[in-house]
Amino acid sequence: MISNKQAQREAKQLFRFCMKGQMLDENRIRQVVRYVIAAGHRGGPAILARLLRLVRLDRAQHTASVESATPLPADLQAAIQAGLTHTYGSGLTTTFAQRTSLIGGVRIQVGADVYDGSILARLAALERSF
Repeated sequence: MISNKQAQREAKQLFRFCMKGQMLDENRIRQVVRYVIAAGHRGGPAILARLLRLVRLDRAQHTASVESATPLPADLQAAIQAGLTHTYGSGLTTTFAQRTSLIGGVRIQVGADVYDGSILARLAALERSF
């Protein structure tokens, strides 16, 4: 059995191997998973669990979720996407969704970063201040 630190170290090395430039290469990830499974190492499940966590974190950092109370016009969607690409770099996947509970404004989430300019957030902040 390998220690948690050793599994984490090996997962980080495998994760770096899966990188192609600044982006993850799906084919390399598949190859690495097949290799770890085929090797039959006792620490394989721990290494794969840590590798999966790193892949999920990377995917979250390269995924933007934009929510608005009403459907956004195409030119505004393009402007938001261009701004996010400028800030977070290329390879960012952007999804636009409508959420009427926001009342108005826009809420953008990229990984752990949240930009909330919605009326719902402002009302919640006002409520907390009382």
